[in-house]
Amino acid sequence: MSEHLTFRSTPARPFLAVSTTPQVAYVLLEVQPAAETAQVRARINVAFVLDHSGSMKGEKIERLRRATLRAVELLDPQDIASIVVFDHRVDVLVPAQPAADRAALTAAVGRIRDGGGTRIAPAIEVGLREVARGPADAVRRLLLLTDGQTEGERDCLRVADDAGRASIPITALGMGNDWNEELLDAMAQRSNGEADYIDQPDAIADYFKATVQRAQASSVQNAQLTLHPAPGVTPRAIWQVVPLISNLGFRPVNERDVAVALGDVEAGVGRGLLFELLIDPRAAGQYRIGEVEVGFDIPQQHVFGAVERTDLLLSFADLPAQTAQVNAPVMNIVEKVSAFKLQTRALQDLQAGDVSAATQKLQSAVTRLLSQGELELAQTMEREIDNLNKTGRLSSEGQKTMKFGTRKTVRLNELDLPKE
Repeated sequence: MSEHLTFRSTPARPFLAVSTTPQVAYVLLEVQPAAETAQVRARINVAFVLDHSGSMKGEKIERLRRATLRAVELLDPQDIASIVVFDHRVDVLVPAQPAADRAALTAAVGRIRDGGGTRIAPAIEVGLREVARGPADAVRRLLLLTDGQTEGERDCLRVADDAGRASIPITALGMGNDWNEELLDAMAQRSNGEADYIDQPDAIADYFKATVQRAQASSVQNAQLTLHPAPGVTPRAIWQVVPLISNLGFRPVNERDVAVALGDVEAGVGRGLLFELLIDPRAAGQYRIGEVEVGFDIPQQHVFGAVERTDLLLSFADLPAQTAQVNAPVMNIVEKVSAFKLQTRALQDLQAGDVSAATQKLQSAVTRLLSQGELELAQTMEREIDNLNKTGRLSSEGQKTMKFGTRKTVRLNELDLPKE
């Protein structure tokens, strides 16, 4: 019986058809901190690494100051905060220190002014050093906000790798339309963090607030999932669908088993994982198709190297009335993952210069999004398809909206599945 985690697995189809050929099955697994574990309040250590280059002048810099102040107000006295600002130079406004002295933090934020050019890599390096000065048991985060292109993109990727090795995820936020989304996305992936798009300055505060609150809710840390598939079961992909859609890119552990890093698991959010499995033929009946094992730490409870497990089950039937059944919420999630894959491949086609293939994939993604009620995102894609037909290009705003918007289409209420 699980002590610190709860698991719930739900197949997309309650019954697979008895068949003579292998078939693909989807199983949704929800992983949540158990009730007692969810009450644990993690101590956090966050570095705010903020672009104050000349392009941030006016409303952007004012909104940035307000957002940083609101985020600081969420910190408990024992939390650790540091503030680093950068243009073409780097300035440590607040070295890593407990957040108890709100007056000093507020005064430092008030000194943020717009400056010169943009160099992200040296600022990340300084931010990582500040985080490294904090306590080892804290949840560590580096929050980056920028609105422009940077010098030294290779250096950015190098320091993102450093952040990943140090277990300091980067939340990379790009504001407006003039930053390189491929770079920030790569930096986030290499550090096991997240990237996102802020279209308006007045939305900065919400993103900063969410970053701090999710860190505070990270009671379960350093989680890693291992799938032990049964004979005749081959993993094809493991998708994270909550909090954001992403292909977790499993790595082989041995000839059959595969593993993925989950990182920190937040109370109230957890992780939603969609397993894409190729299943060999079976006779009618219920089968254990694999065991999921999650290793994790809960430093605040002095729990390290804990492991908890759950089974994945699938049923096979030969009656049409049974095999026609679907679990609608899980199938909807499968469709949203499909839309995400289509837009991702469309952008790859565009980079390769194949406008026709990109257009076809985006049109297919629109169909899926409309069927799932994602009207606003589908309309954005339709406008970009029109841009492609007229100019052979996507708008910067539209490309960013699609790239980051399709990751957010699965919502927590969709995991509120009916009890069987």
